Amino acid sequence: MMNTLYYGDNLEILRNKIPDNSIDLCYIDPPFNSKRSYFQIYNNIGGSEDKAQAQAFVDTWSWDTVAEQGYSEITTNFGGRFTRQIIELIKGLELVLGGKTDNDLLAYLVHMTLRVTEIFRVLKPTGSFYLHCDPTASHYLKLVLDAVFVSQGGDFQNEIIWCYGSGGATKRRYSRKHDVIFFYTKTDTFKFNVDSVREPYSSPEKSMTPKIVGGKSYTKMNPLGRIPFDWWQIPIITNSAKERMGYPTQKPEALLERIIKASSNPGDVVLDAYCGCGTTVAVANRLDRQWIGIDITYHSIGLILKRLAGPNNDKPPVDVVVDGIPQDVESARALANRNDDRVRKEFEKWAVLTYTNNRAVINEKKGADKGIDGVVYFASGPGKTERMVIQVKSGGADRGTIAKLKGDMQREKAELALLITMDEPTKPMISEAKSVGVYEHVLMGRCYDRIRIVTVREMIEQGARIDLPLSYAAIKPGNKTEGSQQLEIDLE
Repeated sequence: MMNTLYYGDNLEILRNKIPDNSIDLCYIDPPFNSKRSYFQIYNNIGGSEDKAQAQAFVDTWSWDTVAEQGYSEITTNFGGRFTRQIIELIKGLELVLGGKTDNDLLAYLVHMTLRVTEIFRVLKPTGSFYLHCDPTASHYLKLVLDAVFVSQGGDFQNEIIWCYGSGGATKRRYSRKHDVIFFYTKTDTFKFNVDSVREPYSSPEKSMTPKIVGGKSYTKMNPLGRIPFDWWQIPIITNSAKERMGYPTQKPEALLERIIKASSNPGDVVLDAYCGCGTTVAVANRLDRQWIGIDITYHSIGLILKRLAGPNNDKPPVDVVVDGIPQDVESARALANRNDDRVRKEFEKWAVLTYTNNRAVINEKKGADKGIDGVVYFASGPGKTERMVIQVKSGGADRGTIAKLKGDMQREKAELALLITMDEPTKPMISEAKSVGVYEHVLMGRCYDRIRIVTVREMIEQGARIDLPLSYAAIKPGNKTEGSQQLEIDLE
């Protein structure tokens, strides 16, 4: 199989594109913004404290039509997918958590139950599953995992505690410095390469080795090291770490390396259904595993492609397939017209990142974006950069759009601006853009329209991409040719 990135809803992709019994190892770290406060399950009692506690779930999970549909699928056993234990668990959680109305935690658990059910299906009989969460909802998630796995012949193996020391603290309680990783297997016959993950014996760990009378250890020390405990002291990623991608929930490669080495072999298929910035994908690729990554945001897909490409290349390895990105104007239009709040800005992100070869900074601010969907920095001299602001329009662009973009460019103190439009530009739009004038790149020896208009059709059918020097190394003496149309781009 080809290493594959899927762009889209992981439930749809799991159900429609991942065959039964095809995955050796699955790890997921689902988005769960719960670290700010602990969710009170009886938040329907009312009061400001309960509302503040419930805010922990608001950013990602809410009871909406998607949650209602998922609840209905489970409780009516849609497609014969769900066991009696799963159905009764979700019905029971509805009662325990105070009903469905405005119940963000129940929405989260319905979401997870649907996907864990599919993950169990796609695992091979020898397959393993790791679910990464935090203590806020780990107790509920273990009930879900038991209902899905154990009721169908699977086994619970470990509750792993990942300990770390960084982050804030409060005098109101003990500092919260760990995550939870549940380890389940589809059957009692599974891979566990213990010698691949043994750790060196150290003084603190020797002191914890059980002893009997006379001081002799229960077990003989293995020259390869000890078997890791079920609590792991692996540092989180620091601001200066080489692997840091700027992704808010990025996990360290050392964490995934231990999981992948222990529960898979070279050539096996590793799945991450919430692949984020691609740590699982990157480590699986480095360890010669085949892999499948799924994410619902194009920002994540762009980060992973950039990560796989490495610091000195502009394209990922040739054996990577990206499924789900627009291949023609109609599919781009369908992406733009999705009626789903979860992916409201996905068309804009796809357009910005595709045009800039995944180099732009996406405007992630909620609410009004002041007309700016992204910013890209280009080199203008030694140690000096300028900015180009980018706006994306899925329809309705006119001359006024260009005039407003001019104002946005001036307000943001940017030298250049770009409009990516689904529709073909009108003559008044082109005229308005030309009237803004040109930017002279002295070192490149050429001029650029200060406001450029690029259509989605040009991006898809003609491969239109940014032609600005994105690093000073890209500015070479041979490029100072009047009228040059393409620049050599160094994507470091």
